[in-house]
Amino acid sequence: MAHQLRVAFQMDPIEAVDIAADSTFRIALEAQARGHELFCYTPDKLVFREGRVQALAHPVTLQAVKGAHVTKGAAQMLDLAQIDVVWLRQDPPFDMGYITTTHLLDMIHPSTLVVNDPFWVRNYPEKLLVLQFPDLTPPTMIARDLATIRDFKATHGDVILKPLYGNGGAGVFRLDPNDRNLASLHELFTGISREPLIVQKYLPAVAKGDKRIILVDGAPIGAINRVPADGETRSNMHVGGRPEKVALTARDHEICAAIGPLLRDKGQIFVGIDVIGDYLTEINLTSPTGLQELERFDGTNGAELIWQAIEGKRAT
Repeated sequence: MAHQLRVAFQMDPIEAVDIAADSTFRIALEAQARGHELFCYTPDKLVFREGRVQALAHPVTLQAVKGAHVTKGAAQMLDLAQIDVVWLRQDPPFDMGYITTTHLLDMIHPSTLVVNDPFWVRNYPEKLLVLQFPDLTPPTMIARDLATIRDFKATHGDVILKPLYGNGGAGVFRLDPNDRNLASLHELFTGISREPLIVQKYLPAVAKGDKRIILVDGAPIGAINRVPADGETRSNMHVGGRPEKVALTARDHEICAAIGPLLRDKGQIFVGIDVIGDYLTEINLTSPTGLQELERFDGTNGAELIWQAIEGKRAT
């Protein structure tokens, strides 16, 4: 048995998670099974006070029983410098509130191991990190100017338009060669945000699925395929995508070999990448999911592999 660690999860309210699908819950349940002490707090309970990074957190005991999956103790103000591992696991939006938590957690890492490393979570937003690998990705543009986006669409004909810092498939639009909505969508997006948009050439292979490959400390441990519902472009499970068992291809291994060393070097222990056909489309560092589906399909206990990596780092 590994040395007992004190582990705090910075996450969305644990009472509300779907225990049959949520990767954070699975990671926490595995930690408990390994003898670690667990605390949970929401990002709004993270505090900097007179030189200390603290969180108003609850000790928790978990069980895989729907509707009764968490027992919370009395809230206590934790000094996060006294915690062994802090998990950065709240869902995006990747806004200034999210970014502020990474700055605060930077102050305690690496003496307290923050997973994933908050400096690089902040500096490698998922839709931007892929830009470092143009040979692996479909033709991609980051732009806000409508004429420039029109030109890209004219070149590629069929494109995907989406917000730069969204998640879960929200705000993802396919604009085919006959589409007349680009100007309206541009007006909508720019009216609610000052951020640029991301435009990618549409990959017809998405009809066969959008593969989520899970990497632990830079190495692939398996994948699930997410197939779009009928009449839907998006394959995210949040919007009705159907998870399926799938194997890693030679191209998948090539992609992982290209990006894995960077992820490992930057302290990204749990990462989910998205691959459509032969192309890498996203590298998800903030709050990747898919562990429970992978375990059901392949029997691979990704949470165990993650904790083995963390315990190895804490032992050194």
